[in-house]
Amino acid sequence: MPEATPVRTAGTRPRILHLITDPRRRGAQSLARDLHRELRRRGQASALRALAPHPDAHPDAPDTRATAVLGPGRLHPRTLGALRAAARTADLVVAHGSSTLPACAIALAGTRTPFVYVSIGDPRHWTAGAVRRLRTGALLHRAAAVTALADEAAELLVERFRLPAARVRTIPNARSADRYPPAADEADRRAARQALGLPSDGLLVAWLGAIAPEKRLDLALDALGRLPDVRLAVAGDGPQRSALERHPAAARAHFLGTLADPAPLYRAADAVLLSSDSEGVPGVLIEAALAGLPAVATDVGWVGSVVRDGITGALVSPGDPPALAEALAKVLAGDRAGLGAAARAHALAHNELDVVADAWQQLFGEVCGRVGGGAAGPAGPAAPAGPAAEADRVGAAKDGPDGGRG
Repeated sequence: MPEATPVRTAGTRPRILHLITDPRRRGAQSLARDLHRELRRRGQASALRALAPHPDAHPDAPDTRATAVLGPGRLHPRTLGALRAAARTADLVVAHGSSTLPACAIALAGTRTPFVYVSIGDPRHWTAGAVRRLRTGALLHRAAAVTALADEAAELLVERFRLPAARVRTIPNARSADRYPPAADEADRRAARQALGLPSDGLLVAWLGAIAPEKRLDLALDALGRLPDVRLAVAGDGPQRSALERHPAAARAHFLGTLADPAPLYRAADAVLLSSDSEGVPGVLIEAALAGLPAVATDVGWVGSVVRDGITGALVSPGDPPALAEALAKVLAGDRAGLGAAARAHALAHNELDVVADAWQQLFGEVCGRVGGGAAGPAGPAAPAGPAAEADRVGAAKDGPDGGRG
């Protein structure tokens, strides 16, 4: 028998619990945090929890300090028990990131709290094997709804996992524009470089992400080796960092480690580079576009929904260093200001959080209406007890007095 929960009063907004894998600042986590803050700004009850800690989480980042962690491991029994308990204070759980899918499917079994799974990657990459595809499909069918970042991704989810089309929704990736302002002028750009310990003059390209095999920093460095007048600022960390710091082109690369806030790097750079073998719709490209940067990116996943080839930057085939270097040289030598302005305009129209949050709130209402239950609560921040509540209060204080953008 499902656990009994009070029926949500008609007209009240559903209380949302956002679940992320860990406190790191990565794609799924960034979307969750921005959406959480925007919902609170709008007066909707929203809480944020991480499944488990991670050693690479930046200890000084405000988001890390303010994120409550449920347990010692992603699928640890204590973690799942804490998730089940936290879900009792919510009408709906939104699961951001692959590890949150099995966690919700297990922890919420037998309860009346539904969950929505946010698919941000390319399932052709992360479910290549038949066993993994079957297991993932079974878990996805437990979700009340699944969101995709592009229409093509939604169609692929329906086809690959035989999901009912009515339960799959396209909601674009998004970021808050006010968190990624463009450089005001050249003096602002130089100040940003100085703050990051970067050369004040010369062409600078930003690369941001986990230094892991699928992100192909090696490809970016191969391209850099063909562009002697360009420097590369690398923001991120990962298992390949030590090896790639010895790359022949690394003498013109600046390894900054994980940044608590990437916005200064966007203001410091002349362009952003993405060299991945697999992506969904990378938040890095949206952040850079909002900051007015042109992008050069490998044409994988649904990157083309953000980078418009020849309009906001350039797209190249993956795994091709000469093509990547040629495209980067062309963008850097061309009308960077025009490309950057077009990138910002496109991102504001399609990927700005204020626009995308409307679609999320509509989905929340539809899902909670279908299940016909959940805990009642007035519009406004939820108030669970214990350390998690303290983390939410810290987060609200950092967001500003209105509980939203600070």
